[in-house]
Amino acid sequence: MGELVKKGWNRYLLELQLHPLRTKAVTAGVLAGISDSVAQKLSGFERLQLKRLLLKVLFGFAYGGPFGHFLHKLMDAIFKGKKDNKTVAKKVLLEQLTSSPWNNLLFMTYYGLVVEGRPWSQVKQRLKKGYPSVQLTAWTGDIPEP
Repeated sequence: MGELVKKGWNRYLLELQLHPLRTKAVTAGVLAGISDSVAQKLSGFERLQLKRLLLKVLFGFAYGGPFGHFLHKLMDAIFKGKKDNKTVAKKVLLEQLTSSPWNNLLFMTYYGLVVEGRPWSQVKQRLKKGYPSVQLTAWTGDIPEP
């Protein structure tokens, strides 16, 4: 089994070099699907909500993978390809102050409007109420008490 995993991993790395955008989009879609499947199971759903799962896969494929790809290309250009620890820390800080808030806001909006099919007025109220704690959790890792 170990040899098969190694061969698969090497193939993945080759695809990442040859077709980075496509590979990252597919990877983000697959990971979104896996994470939603696990989340549904842990949340107690008796049956998999396929529409929800597919809409999250679509978000990962169409937005998550490409956004991450181009964000890191932009940061490499900004920081001129430097890879020292100080530069990595600056990249993490820049990503946390820009990309993290944007991604959380966009995902919450997409989830409310598209996945749940709520009207904009309800989504806007949910954003006002829930976005600050979502972003704080993203920054700190502390899950607030309900």
